[in-house]
Amino acid sequence: MNHPEIWIMAAAAIFGISVYALIVRTHLLRQLLALKVMGNAAFLVLVVGAGTVNGLLDGIPKALVLTGIVIAISAIGFALAVLVRLAEVTGSVDLDEDPSDQEPARDTNDPRDGDGHAG
Repeated sequence: MNHPEIWIMAAAAIFGISVYALIVRTHLLRQLLALKVMGNAAFLVLVVGAGTVNGLLDGIPKALVLTGIVIAISAIGFALAVLVRLAEVTGSVDLDEDPSDQEPARDTNDPRDGDGHAG
């Protein structure tokens, strides 16, 4: 029972849901997860669309998908490291917050008082 049309439609639905999440969500981690799921939907299309050569399955699309998965994992790891650093610096990874609403962080080792004068 091999129906590639069903898998292609499922991949299109997953891709569409991910695009929606990417547009609507403001939290960067959720957007990163949406990008990851979009990539997985593209990998699904590549695997399902793999044809045959001389009666045997073509291994090139599967090798490309495996390579893409490895690259995607390393890119997601780098993006997560950037998100962690962003959270440490700004205190948030949400795009909806206005940075002008937040009070700048003060250096506790600064000998000046709150108005910028020493003493």
